[in-house]
Amino acid sequence: MIRKLILQEPIDRLSMLLIGGFSVLIGTLVIGDKLCGNNCFLRKGPQVDNFSWENQTVDNKDRAFIITFDRPMDKASVEKNLVIDPPLPGKVSWAGRRLAYTIDTPIPYGQTYQVQLSDATERFRETNNQGQVMEPFVGTFQSRDRALAYIGTQGEEQGRIVFYNITQQRKKILTPANLVVMNFEFYPQGDRILFSASEQGLGIDGLRKLKLYTVTTGVNNGVEDINNNSAGKIEEVLDNETYQNNQFDLSADGETIVLQRVNRENPADFDLWTVKKGNKPEKLKINGGDFEITPDSQALAVARGEGIGILPLEPEAEPLDFLPKFGQLLDFTPNGDAAAMVDFNTDNANLRYTRSLFYVNNQGIQKELLNTQGSIIDCQFTPTGKQLYCLLTELLDGENYQEQPYFAKFDIKTGEVTPLAKLSDYQDIKISLSPDGLALLFDQVLTSDDPALTDNITNNSGQAIVGGKLWLLIPPLNNNANSQADLKELPLVGFRPQWLP
Repeated sequence: MIRKLILQEPIDRLSMLLIGGFSVLIGTLVIGDKLCGNNCFLRKGPQVDNFSWENQTVDNKDRAFIITFDRPMDKASVEKNLVIDPPLPGKVSWAGRRLAYTIDTPIPYGQTYQVQLSDATERFRETNNQGQVMEPFVGTFQSRDRALAYIGTQGEEQGRIVFYNITQQRKKILTPANLVVMNFEFYPQGDRILFSASEQGLGIDGLRKLKLYTVTTGVNNGVEDINNNSAGKIEEVLDNETYQNNQFDLSADGETIVLQRVNRENPADFDLWTVKKGNKPEKLKINGGDFEITPDSQALAVARGEGIGILPLEPEAEPLDFLPKFGQLLDFTPNGDAAAMVDFNTDNANLRYTRSLFYVNNQGIQKELLNTQGSIIDCQFTPTGKQLYCLLTELLDGENYQEQPYFAKFDIKTGEVTPLAKLSDYQDIKISLSPDGLALLFDQVLTSDDPALTDNITNNSGQAIVGGKLWLLIPPLNNNANSQADLKELPLVGFRPQWLP
């Protein structure tokens, strides 16, 4: 009786009708969705859930990005419609709803990229119906700016480290005017520079009074921050009170400095030292000439008499390896499994007075790339380790001894040599290969024997450095016989140029 009275109320009857109607509608939609599949108007197309490089700044160590979808996708339709602008050749791999795109070569610096995807469809497991077309996607990222540093030679830049952003066309002086910089290296992230310098006005005597410092560049996570004063902050790393500081090298992880030091009161106390942040400098008790820290930051390659020794970065350590054939190490591949070395052919009567360039790897391969009567000045591997760029000289015919300097590219696999450009002079040239492997920096130092100028910057021979031209060499992207390298002078005056990592 009570139930009957309730149902007689108008509002109650309306509520019951609405509940029943919505129940029928929901049931119809659920059943219809299963039957109509892709044609149902309530279904949204697939979407990109995440793009790993979205709004990121990437460098030559970043080799793959990941796109994650909100549902399983038809792989062929995704791969067909994926567009990267500018193009970055690479390979696609899948793991469920995740697509990984691995680029073939290090990403070119100084560019902004778009990743576009549309018209791709989802994948159904239980039906043969065509999947829903995805919502269009556009993602953006950028590579690091093309930037470099050099030691200036004129005006307010003289003897100071100058940072120049090629992409943004922006220049700034990093070190103070009272210091004359002799040499420097970027830290791996490019946020700081390690450099040796002496007080201004010492001339050639400044080479015996070098201290070690760091300076901030204003670069943070690969991006130059121009909105604050983070650049130009100096910190002293090592004094010159007891020891004279000579050449140095910075490990690839930025944690270890190795440098050559001589006791001022006892020149026989001549050794290599390690400097690590938070620790006291430590003598390695290793004798030798030129040295370089291996790419894994765990060992040291040292020229020792008639050969190259590979030693752990520990005091009085026993050599891990010794290569008696070679007298000079030029460069390691980035992964450290191979190196470019020079054999001076002193033990080969047939090749005497020549030099040979070798590719040497950790599998025992020693591959001769070049035998020359000229000089092998410097070589640097590309980021992939598959090519080697070298500054060489060719001995010219004639009664007078004369060498013609030139750049060449070596293909490690085929041994093919490609001449790139000839130069008129090669005094004190330093080369630096860009982190993307696409451009070479080098300098041409201008010197003077005028004693009145020796209070300024000097080289190791005591000559005053009065100027320097900086050049950019861009090798051709392909091996077409008609392709030529592009050689251009930069609007900068200085020497010892180095690329920002």
